Parts: sequence; structure tokens; C-alpha cells
Amino acid sequence: MERFKENIIFDTYTIREALACLDKIGVIGNTLFIVNRESGQLISTLTDGDIRRGLLKNLDVNSLAVEASNRRFRSILNGKKWNHIDTIKDLKSFGVRLAPLVDEDQKLLRIIDITDYKGYAPIDVFIMAGGKGVRLMPLTKNCPKPMLKIGDKPIIEHNIDRLISFGINNFTISINYLGHLIEDYFEDGSKKDVNINYVREKVPLGTIGSISLSQDFINDYILVMNSDLLTDINFLDFFETFRNTGADLSVATMPYYVDVPYAVLEIDDKNNVLGLKEKPKYTYYSNAGIYIMKKSVLKFIPFNKFYNATDLIEDIVKNQGIVNSFPILSYWLDVGKMPDYIKAQEDIKHLKL
Repeated sequence: MERFKENIIFDTYTIREALACLDKIGVIGNTLFIVNRESGQLISTLTDGDIRRGLLKNLDVNSLAVEASNRRFRSILNGKKWNHIDTIKDLKSFGVRLAPLVDEDQKLLRIIDITDYKGYAPIDVFIMAGGKGVRLMPLTKNCPKPMLKIGDKPIIEHNIDRLISFGINNFTISINYLGHLIEDYFEDGSKKDVNINYVREKVPLGTIGSISLSQDFINDYILVMNSDLLTDINFLDFFETFRNTGADLSVATMPYYVDVPYAVLEIDDKNNVLGLKEKPKYTYYSNAGIYIMKKSVLKFIPFNKFYNATDLIEDIVKNQGIVNSFPILSYWLDVGKMPDYIKAQEDIKHLKL
């Protein structure tokens, strides 16, 4: 809560002290959040309008600020509830800028500037960042691939910042090769006002196996993605589509088109011609390396063993679960090879991430 610490006051503050705080923070974000000094519980909110109304009711500047405050405030519940997506939309419609994020005991966790966000998705994020980036040598000789800069910042930071813009604040990064450089750069996430934890693969665990090492998930939904992607996917749309389908896991996919330059015969098992297609165009969907899953499917992933995302998909289907596809209709690039890295440097000049 470093960013908005000046907006937080205790229930022992007087109206005079509250006015001094409002004067200090200025017009932008001119809401105070009153918390209990001992428990950290959020009691109420306070604006200059609340104070004016309190003074008209015969309070004075030496009265406790909490007496003039609004106890019927809207808050966003962290963790397992998802209806705060609608709360965010409502607050935006009323022109509210700052909103409190609280836990189930009403303890204030952080203050959210709604204008910063494209939406608010109640998901935890697990980023796979342990690869060696062999195909990008010698760039990755002394730098892990996720830390290679695209434009003015590392690939992985582009992804984290975009996820943050959707209100996501709980991250776990799986590291291995030169992983300490990633830890040194992001630390615990407090510089970005988010929580970042790390798990370290001692041996390669496949494309999703390292998620078994994490015990820090708060929400009921988890987004898993590769760290070396450059994309402007709408994560809120991805999440809401997933939630509405009732699937257990959703795979983001990219369309791949194949143009056949010749006429194609359709034949049966006896080589009899059934029909003819003139220069057909086929569309296939390839795995984009981004997944959303219910936390409950983690039970299929063995602890600290090699396990790929394809294994998880097969295990869910074998157990009568539902796996669906979410086509990405916007920009996506896997920065895996040198031509991709060069292309990304040009593309970033035109992307609005």
C-alpha cells in the first residue's frame, strides 16, 4: 500500500487532522480510508464532502473524523469471490477513482486506482521463466531469456505490467537458469504494488510441472503463461469467457492457416473420389502458451515431477473434465528465436500493451 499510504488514517484522527491529510493529497484521489489502529480493519471512508455534511450537523474540527465518515462504502473482496468484477464496473460508472481491497475480516490490503485498470480479474498468475533460451544464444549467455529487453524493458515485465492493468496482484514466477537475476529485478513485487513469489526448479519439470511447487495461490482461478510471449490479449475477456463456459481449463490458441495451392481430392477408404476442393484453405489452432484453470485441477499435477501442459489436458479429459479453446484474435508472438526477437523490437513500437 506504499502508493496510497497518505490516503490511510486511523480512527483516532480528528476532523482537523483529516483535513490536513486531504489538503496534502490534493484533488486527485481525495478519499481517505479510516482503519482501526489495532486491527487494521477498514471502518469507513471520508471525503471533503463528508466533512462538510458533518460540520453542518454540528460536528467541529476537534471531533473524531470517523463521526463524519461514510460507513456504507463499497469494497472489493480479495481472493475467492469474483463478483467484484461487477463492483469495479459499478464504481467506474459512479465516477469513483479509489477503491479498497479487503480480506474476509475487512482488513485493508491495498487501495486500487480503478483508472489504472482495463478490468479486474480475480486470478493468480503463474509465469514459467526457467528456460535457458538456447536458440537465442549468445544473448542468453549471461541473461535469462525472460529478461531480454523488448524496447525499454524485459519481455517478462511487459507481461507482468499488462496483467497488473487487469487488476491482478498475486504472481508466482518459476525460475531456474540465471533465475537470481529475475529475483533481483522484481524482488517481492512491492515496487509495482503487487505480490511476487518464486519457485525454483532444481531439474526441468516440463511446461507446467513446476506449478506443483507453489502453495501460495489465493484465488480459485490460476492463469499460467510462458514468460517469453509478447501479446496484447485481453485477460479479462479470457477469464470471463472461461468462467461463463464452466470449463476446468481453457487454452489460449492462435489460428494457423494452411493454403493448399492445388485442388484436393476427397476419397474414401477404397480410393474412390467423393468430391473435389479447389485450392482449399485450412485453419488449425496452435497452443499459445497461456492457460486459465480452476485451482481444483492442480490435483492432477504430480509434485516435483516432469509434467507438460499436454499431460494436464489429457488427464482432465480422461476424468470427464472440460477443456476448451480461447482463440486470440489480437497480437501474439513467441519470442523464441532470433528472427522473432528482431521482429518484437519493431512490433513493440506500435503495440499498446
